[in-house]
Amino acid sequence: MTLITLKDLEAHLWHAAHIITGPIDASDYKTYIFPILFFKRICDVYDEEFTEALAQVGDAELAKGDMFHRIKIPAECHWKQVFNQTKNIGQALNEAFRGIELANEHLHGIFGDAGWTNKERLSDELLGTLLNHFNKINLGVSNVRDDDMGRAYEYLIKRFADKANKKAGEFYTPRTIVRLMVNILDPKAGESVYDPACGTGGMLLETVHHVKENGGDPRLLKIRGQEKNLTTEAIARMNLFLHGMEDFDILRGDTLRHPKFIKNDKLETFDNVIANPPFSLNEWGYDLWQNDPYDRKKYGLAPKTNGDFSWVQHMFASLNDNGRMAVVLPHGVLFRGAAEGKIRTNLLKENRIEAIIGVASNLFYGTGIPACILVLRKQRPPDHQNHVLIINAEAIYTKGRAQNTLSVAQADQIYHIYQSQEQHGPDKAEEIEGVARWVALKEIEENDFNLNIARYVQKPLAEETITVEEALLDFKQKLTALEQAEQELEDILVKEGFEI
Repeated sequence: MTLITLKDLEAHLWHAAHIITGPIDASDYKTYIFPILFFKRICDVYDEEFTEALAQVGDAELAKGDMFHRIKIPAECHWKQVFNQTKNIGQALNEAFRGIELANEHLHGIFGDAGWTNKERLSDELLGTLLNHFNKINLGVSNVRDDDMGRAYEYLIKRFADKANKKAGEFYTPRTIVRLMVNILDPKAGESVYDPACGTGGMLLETVHHVKENGGDPRLLKIRGQEKNLTTEAIARMNLFLHGMEDFDILRGDTLRHPKFIKNDKLETFDNVIANPPFSLNEWGYDLWQNDPYDRKKYGLAPKTNGDFSWVQHMFASLNDNGRMAVVLPHGVLFRGAAEGKIRTNLLKENRIEAIIGVASNLFYGTGIPACILVLRKQRPPDHQNHVLIINAEAIYTKGRAQNTLSVAQADQIYHIYQSQEQHGPDKAEEIEGVARWVALKEIEENDFNLNIARYVQKPLAEETITVEEALLDFKQKLTALEQAEQELEDILVKEGFEI
């Protein structure tokens, strides 16, 4: 069997979205396409495993045994059974999905809760066309490797986000921003990684790619994530499965109100914590945090109508003794006062904030406001104490018509600035004028613990120099334009009967 190229696979999967365009809104593509893609993949893999087992044991019933299969597919729930249906296809899909979930405890809820039986949106004809499209290619491992399957899945998530645009912010963070954050954390094989607002799992998957690119075995990563939205949480789990990951746990729930990763009535702690939480949440659980049982308001209680610093504190409380974290937040966290100012001050005084990186505006779906990346560590090197590395990377981006972007090369450029400054430390690193410098805590204190990047790292204003000849020419042109405008005004006034 010939391997399908990644490009051909991506094109085939993207065409599936065109089939449901019309009855299904772009922001809902993921709700319908991903469960069917996952369903086809696991059934084709099951068939491969069955063929290999049959060759080994020579008995069809034995070859169906659980020991030969990662995922159990009851006979009545197999792709072939649903594909052969011509009526009530939505109902058949529903029953197959639930049957597979019941047979595999670790897949509970993975197919989401899409309205497959709503024939006004999904007629039998439409679903038949969609299934027929997926049936054209075999998605078994011998045809589509785990890595390509995962990459194609990520490609679809990106395309769906592009289509959905403003509604995409809740589940998708630009991959290059994620790459920058993961490079900073530098997770290693054998370490744990946690994302408390994991969306479709992009940040967790980037840690997998990072470990692999650096020669480690990503299967040794311990991956954990929590996500509030049912569909998005299911997609994250599919995403990790399709990348061949095994040691992962994605749980659904409201992280700030009801964190799921608890051990002995305390928050579980991790080596790496990474997130792009929803910006400035209005209703985030303020009342519950008044008496938070997990000691997450150690540095202060975030304002009732803005949860940014509750995410920071939840993430910091989830770090183990050598843990580090990176979080994307709006610039306001750097300078807002009152309760947020108190939390920021306490974190700074305890030497928890290692670095702040300001990135360009309009890089994220759903918001044009500029964002920053905060890097915190439980333990900082002695020579880094009482300093914060501030990087102004707002000029490093590619301008776009509707959305600015950050290329891989640009993300790596920012990372190399960070890496160089970190390696040399406050004593030896050379300031990059207008871009990066280590700022002493004393200077920050003199600014009332305000971390507004422009206070510390600002591009120098270039002086405009022009010759006398250029200045005279400019003056003459402006004088001519002024005289012309005056004449036009005079003509209009005369025409309207005014005396000049």
